Amino acid sequence: MSLWTLLVIALGVSADAFAVALGKGLHLRRLTVRSAASLALAFGFFQALMPVLGWALGRQFRGYITAFDHWVAFGLLALIGGKMLWEAFTGGADEEEDSDGIPVRQLLLLALATSIDALAVGISFAFLDVAIVPAALAIGVTTAVITAVGAVIGHKAGSRFGKPAEVLGGLVLIGIGVNIVLEHTGVL
Repeated sequence: MSLWTLLVIALGVSADAFAVALGKGLHLRRLTVRSAASLALAFGFFQALMPVLGWALGRQFRGYITAFDHWVAFGLLALIGGKMLWEAFTGGADEEEDSDGIPVRQLLLLALATSIDALAVGISFAFLDVAIVPAALAIGVTTAVITAVGAVIGHKAGSRFGKPAEVLGGLVLIGIGVNIVLEHTGVL
């Protein structure tokens, strides 16, 4: 997998973290370096950890499904992308109250919830022979940066970028899944 493709995947899976960070930034009365760094580190850590866990899980089953592994990778990426599109277009109203900080429990739950898609990406990495450590680091660092940027933008500009970020992330992941199938079937 090329570095470019890996970075595009990293951007795709970090889109939900970006959207959540936008929302959190919007609802912080005062955005401090500490709160932005807490969001970035928690989200980046979980987004880096989950592909490794998914990759380890996928390696266990790899021998059984090598004949159709590209379809599994496509299916996982299409499901994640479709879920992101669904959430972008069916999201509910924003009813969160403004606060002075982010409680640790809430921070960890949000980081975990936004990283579930990275677990599925890790499973697809196992079938594509991706070097997991550099891939996980790229996803984690990308997510940390995107999350910090999202918190700042959310605090300054409001929530108008959350939905487009989710839509773009979903479309990117679906597009990468289609590309994987086209490459493995010889069309590209």
